[in-house]
Amino acid sequence: MVGKAVKLLGLLFGLVVWSEIHWPGMERWLQQRYAEMHPGSENNEKFRILGYQWRVLRFNDETRQSTAKIMAAYRESDPGSVFIMQQANCLAVPYLKSVLSVGLASIASCNYDLMNAVNGKKTMNILCIGHGGGSLPLFLASKIKVCFYLRISGGFCSLPILNPSNGFPHFSVMSPSGERVLSEPDPISEVFWKGVHERLFLFESDAEEFIQNANKIYDMVFVDAYDGDDIFPYKLRDPNSPFLKALKNRLNTEHGTVCRKWKVWVGIHSFSSLVCNTSLAVCRGFRTDGGSLDRDKVLNTLISKSLEVENVMDLPFSCLQYIKRGFILAD
Repeated sequence: MVGKAVKLLGLLFGLVVWSEIHWPGMERWLQQRYAEMHPGSENNEKFRILGYQWRVLRFNDETRQSTAKIMAAYRESDPGSVFIMQQANCLAVPYLKSVLSVGLASIASCNYDLMNAVNGKKTMNILCIGHGGGSLPLFLASKIKVCFYLRISGGFCSLPILNPSNGFPHFSVMSPSGERVLSEPDPISEVFWKGVHERLFLFESDAEEFIQNANKIYDMVFVDAYDGDDIFPYKLRDPNSPFLKALKNRLNTEHGTVCRKWKVWVGIHSFSSLVCNTSLAVCRGFRTDGGSLDRDKVLNTLISKSLEVENVMDLPFSCLQYIKRGFILAD
């Protein structure tokens, strides 16, 4: 009877309740995490999963902003306690896999030691501007052991990432003064996110203002600050804009890499990389065997490094298809 009631609760929340054979493993992981957070506790808390669901954030009725996979779970001792957790190891929208593949392969081609960043032996500073529900910075924070992320809005929309139904760790939220809004995470957030949410710093700020006042040097910058009409703001792409001038001074001089999705314009129509999965990457210090930067050598270097990236970061997808498709070397 309890099992049927729980399944009904999952359906009421609009959750997917199939593939239940995989749930016990996750439930054991949650129980182990809870025990780690409460050593010596007599209360051997158990968790049960209600289901999984794709959550789609939209600018409007037509334009999709972000897609994330969330899990809902509850404590067995309190069936009414429902908690939402975004799944970190999931990039649902193909263009995110594209920008990640191109960006990481590019910085690896600049002789950046990605392995030490993943293992926590060096700090990697990554700035994510935009990015809707936060799936890209969350994915990166779950893969790289010691890494600081600052994620900000483009200055023209609210932060959908903070919607409770999105399941993003709220301990990451920062105040305008640079302090965390929450002095410490709540116990369930520790179970879900300990070791990840400490590396996320979420600011709500105008992108241009933020980068002009920044004092960090960034290894990578991912930009996905499209507005409700799926238009990339001119002030973020104008070569003479204060934003790009300030960004130039905030990039590491040896391997600094900027990556964003790219839109192909044909006449008056645009083909968004949400479908075409085309990305633009700009990096410093790119190196090839022999030193020349002709198209074939650059492509071969990116392909080679993409395979390294897949292995080092244990990616759940192949970078190769996003590197090879429609490759263009721009001066």
